[in-house]
Amino acid sequence: MRSLKNILVTGGAGFIGVNFIRFLFGEAEEKPDFKGRIINLDNLTYAGNAGSLKEIKEKFGGSRYFFERGDICDYSLVENIFQEYKIDTVVHFAAESHVDRSILYPEAFIKTNVLGTFTLLECARRTWKDANDVLFHHIGTDEVYGSLGEEIRFSETAMYNPRSPYSASKASSDHLVMAYYYTYGLPVTVSNCSNNYGPYQFPEKFIPLMIINMLEGKPLPVYGDGKNIRDWLYVDDHNNAIWNILKKGSKGEKYNIGGENEMENIKLLHELIDIVAVKINSNVEAIRSTITYVKDRPGHDKRYAIDCSKIKRELDWKQNVDFRQGIERTVDWYLANREWMDSIRNGHYRRWIEKNYEKR
Repeated sequence: MRSLKNILVTGGAGFIGVNFIRFLFGEAEEKPDFKGRIINLDNLTYAGNAGSLKEIKEKFGGSRYFFERGDICDYSLVENIFQEYKIDTVVHFAAESHVDRSILYPEAFIKTNVLGTFTLLECARRTWKDANDVLFHHIGTDEVYGSLGEEIRFSETAMYNPRSPYSASKASSDHLVMAYYYTYGLPVTVSNCSNNYGPYQFPEKFIPLMIINMLEGKPLPVYGDGKNIRDWLYVDDHNNAIWNILKKGSKGEKYNIGGENEMENIKLLHELIDIVAVKINSNVEAIRSTITYVKDRPGHDKRYAIDCSKIKRELDWKQNVDFRQGIERTVDWYLANREWMDSIRNGHYRRWIEKNYEKR
């Protein structure tokens, strides 16, 4: 197993990054044996919230946890971080990740997801040179594979067929990472995951958006007929898989990480309604009546499903949180953290959107 001493986490103030850092510091059921340092590089765009790691900073700041604000496209900054902190591992979460936003503003996705990944790779290559006990792990998405029929699942050898600027930018970054392995011998691994859910997820995503709208009595918007199918993975299970890859994964390999929990969007919404209605003592049918079908977005893939047999077989990983348990935890967290949600939506998020998108 690899020794992990100084891990650079890009995008560590975003949804999965926050949960990954909390996971490494022992705040999940599957506690890793990690004694090293985390360097969190995040540009704090609209989806980043350093406050989500307040307790980590208070407990470990200055000794095992360090925050650096900046752009992953800034080579000088990244190079300085590699050298100052003696980085031996990169876990690359940083990405623009909202499909709808990529359709409206694709240039931000190309810059961050493609050029940002290139900058990190190039810095790692030049800094590490011939070092052996180093690793660049890239977090990908199942959306790079495109849309599935009814019977098969995406394996690691599935052909890429991205359908949106977001998925095309992520496919490009996947290819860049593997190109650096084959061309330069850079020690890399890649994982492609299905839809994550859990605490600290940004409120524009499906599950937190629906929870918030239910609490506020707003319409529950559903694209098309609501029968698009996604595979749902609890975020702690995802991070446990990443940890297994960091410790035991083979260099140059790809690993798919799935929840093995396929569900139509409309079915998921009905389950959420059932859970939330009970917890807030509201009328189920009254909430159901607010479901509003809206025009489907362009290039909306019909179905994603992950075949994660490789990581189970080779790295002895498995999901520990079933969907019902995970969705209950998620709803409970959002109900208990209304202040967090309000601060995200009405503070930094609103200012960022107004500055970078709405005035274009």
